[in-house]
Amino acid sequence: MTATMNGNRDSALLALWEHGQVLSAIDRALILCAWARPELDREQLSRLPLGAVNAALLQLRGAWFGSEIDLELACGHCGESLETRMATGDLLADARSDDSPATVEVQGFVFRLPDSLDLAAVTHEPDIDVAAHQLLQRCCTGRPEHTGIALHALLTEAGTRLESADPLADLRLDVACHACGHHTPAALDPGSVLWADVQQQARLLLEQVHTLARAYGWTEGEVLSLGEARRAAYLDLATA
Repeated sequence: MTATMNGNRDSALLALWEHGQVLSAIDRALILCAWARPELDREQLSRLPLGAVNAALLQLRGAWFGSEIDLELACGHCGESLETRMATGDLLADARSDDSPATVEVQGFVFRLPDSLDLAAVTHEPDIDVAAHQLLQRCCTGRPEHTGIALHALLTEAGTRLESADPLADLRLDVACHACGHHTPAALDPGSVLWADVQQQARLLLEQVHTLARAYGWTEGEVLSLGEARRAAYLDLATA
C-alpha cells in the first residue's frame, strides 16, 4: 500500500471500508479519491472532471494492490467466459496532464467537462438518452444568442467532443472472444475495481483478527498493530 497508509494502515483501511459500506458508488469513489488527492477538500474533489477522479483511483489502485487489473465478462455473442488483463500505467497514458478547467465548443454552444456532482444528479434516470440530455444541460455554460439548434440535437457531437477532451471519464474496452472471435465492449469503473479490492482486504483483516482474538484473546487493535511477518507467524501457530 501507499506510504499514506504506513503505520496503522490496516486500521485505517478497515475504517475506510466501514465508512464506505453505507455510501453510494459515487461517494465511495470520492472518499477513495481523497486518499489519492489529500490536498483537495470534499468540494474540490466533487468538482474534479470525471477523468481526473478515475486517474487518481487508478494510481491509488496501483499503489495499494498492484498495477494489473483483471476483468471478467461474458461474450456478447456466444456467452463464453472471457478474461482480460490490463495495466494501470497503460490506462493512465491517456490521462489529462492537470485539473485545469476545460471546455469544448459545439456549434456555438460551450460545455464544461462533467464532474461527480453532475453524474450523481442523473444516475437514477433509467432512460439513457434522457440522462445524457440532462447531463449536457448541466454542463452547458454558454449558448449562442440566435440559433434554431436544440440542445438535444447536439448530444452525439457534444458527447464525442467531451469524451475526446477527457478520455478517462468513461473507460471502455473492446475484448475479443477466443472462441468465436466476436468483440464485446466492456466498461471499466476504477472506483468499483478499487472498492472490490478494499472489501477483499478488509475481509482478510477481519478474519485474521477473528482467528487471533479467539486464540490469544487479543483486541482488534492489538492484532492490527502486529507487523505482517509476526502476524503471519502467529496465524500459523493458531491454525496449526
